[in-house]
Amino acid sequence: MEIRLICNNLMNTLHIPSEKENKETLKDIQNGKFKEYYVIYNRKSTDEPENQKNSLHYQKTENLRFAEREQLPIANLSMLGFCRDGIISEKHSGYKENSEIEFGNDGSVKYRIERPKFFQLVQYLNKSYFKGVIFLCWDRASRNDNDSNIVKKLKQKVDLRFTYAKYDNSSSGALHMDIDGMFSAHYSRVTAEKVRLNIKDWKSRGIMPYKAGVGYLNLGKMEDKPFDPVRAPIVKRMFELAAEGWCLNDIAKWSIKQGFTMPPIRRRKTKEEKLQEEEDDVKIKIEPICRLPNANTIHQILRNRLYIGEILLSDGTYTKSVCHKPLVSKEVFYAAQEAFQKKRVSVHYSEKIKYPFRGLIRCADCNRLYTPYAKKGIQYYASRCLATCENSNKNFNFQFLKDLIGERLQQFVFSTEELNQIYLQANKKMVHFDAGLKNEVEALERRKRKVQEDYTFLQKNKLNLLQAGTYTATEYVRETETVMREMFALEEKKISSDVSMQTVWEETQTLSELLKSLYLTYEKAKAEQVELIVQNLFSELSISENTLKIKCKKGIDAFEDRFFVMGAPLTWLSEVATYRDDIIKRTQELREVLKKLEETSVN
Repeated sequence: MEIRLICNNLMNTLHIPSEKENKETLKDIQNGKFKEYYVIYNRKSTDEPENQKNSLHYQKTENLRFAEREQLPIANLSMLGFCRDGIISEKHSGYKENSEIEFGNDGSVKYRIERPKFFQLVQYLNKSYFKGVIFLCWDRASRNDNDSNIVKKLKQKVDLRFTYAKYDNSSSGALHMDIDGMFSAHYSRVTAEKVRLNIKDWKSRGIMPYKAGVGYLNLGKMEDKPFDPVRAPIVKRMFELAAEGWCLNDIAKWSIKQGFTMPPIRRRKTKEEKLQEEEDDVKIKIEPICRLPNANTIHQILRNRLYIGEILLSDGTYTKSVCHKPLVSKEVFYAAQEAFQKKRVSVHYSEKIKYPFRGLIRCADCNRLYTPYAKKGIQYYASRCLATCENSNKNFNFQFLKDLIGERLQQFVFSTEELNQIYLQANKKMVHFDAGLKNEVEALERRKRKVQEDYTFLQKNKLNLLQAGTYTATEYVRETETVMREMFALEEKKISSDVSMQTVWEETQTLSELLKSLYLTYEKAKAEQVELIVQNLFSELSISENTLKIKCKKGIDAFEDRFFVMGAPLTWLSEVATYRDDIIKRTQELREVLKKLEETSVN
């Protein structure tokens, strides 16, 4: 009775050390202050809830009684995350082993110990910082083969004491220890095997031996999993929306609007909480909370065949459940699965935010899209580039983009002086150029007449040519097709050539004036107006560092290189003639754009 009172008083007056005291205690341990003292190690097994030895209070009482009887001095040290007053308490089953091992070049073998306090203890014992350690019995020290090997090796260096057993240094003592270790491991394996067989049997009978999914109530009975009256209708509607083509993010947003939350669950303990002393009368209280769903949790729900009344068996097959009813029909469930297999954009956008340049800007190095987002009222663009991408400019704001586009747009605008210079230089040779065009058109006409004569000859003399063996049927068809293609090509070339220099110049000048008007409007344009201008001028935009790369639309690409002013304007104008149709089309479109910009500015 007296020893029990001493134990209780000791437990009630435990001191929680500060971080500074921890450092000082560690120095004392390393300096050998406790080399003549013992520590007590207690472990609580989660797989033995009804075993009295599982109680930490019981283990402390018995181990302190044993230390008092054997006159073993207990180290008076307290260290946060390790022990209090020389007593180490840990909550862990001790049965699970880490399967990963490492082999060193020096012949060493490494594996992970899953008990953090036990791991710290064996390190101190290996360096003989303590004289020994007291366990209640062998299975409190170890219940797997790897930890057993460590305990046996430590017995050769330090004094290991067991309250319920005594192992002497003889061969009989070693045999006694081996037998206890064998029975301890056997007990753990039998317990685990019974659990696995029971679970397998319950599943085969259609009984759910675990918590039911979202939309069902867990009342503590495996045989009865009724519908959750609050969550079940929402989950059912989720399947229907998925079958209609909604994406996971949209379904998650919709469910949150309906007030849907995941069932209450406690968060995981932090590392510091796990290392706190596991007292029977001091429990860490973590209140369960209801978390909001996201795309991942919605995906897990919609892929679970639990909702069509099936249970997953141990062999990977499914069986019909007798403890819960289907929430959705198989038709709806498999329609949702089929929709998930398709790579498509959701047919429904619950809250599609209109951002300018969405899907228009890419990284010039890895071709990843820049995604628009707003922060503190400012428009930004970010790209999740590949790991090998050398472009460091992965985030920029709208003004940065607008300035780069403005610089490129300015290159398409010619000043009055530049236009006059081009015209004066080109005007001197316009007559000769137009004469050259006339000669080219006449040559094309002559060639076209010759091709037409060949085609007419083939048509009139088809039978004679085939009978005489001049052509086979296949060769005749091939020759006819060749002549027709050449005739069509000559016609197109004649149309593009039958344009005077003056006409090309007038159309180019008109487009230049429209580009100048757009540039003047661009300087004061809002984000939506800037996007409208860019969409009608460029087909691609890409960013690399601080450089903007563009691909102009047809007609505008004739203005992309403006350095012709210092070169040969006559040559440039002759090349622009090939863009005549595109320039006319782009001119009409830009007039419409300017009209829209004026209307939006007035509004």
